[in-house]
Amino acid sequence: MSSDELLKQQSIAELSSIDFQIDDLVSRVISAAKSLEEIGLEASSHELFEVERSLIAASRRLRRASSELKL
Repeated sequence: MSSDELLKQQSIAELSSIDFQIDDLVSRVISAAKSLEEIGLEASSHELFEVERSLIAASRRLRRASSELKL
């Protein structure tokens, strides 16, 4: 395997790991947002749901970058 191919495979693995971490963060942010919503802190909850959307968008972009590396 060439050094370029090795670097490509390492990058794919790293992006996959980051994506997994983002998925975990999304779950934690949703949980926190719902908890705040339940106690009437809608403004903070709304901000966290915005964070969730941003994390999901970041995850999509990571997956696209990873897909490009697999070509």
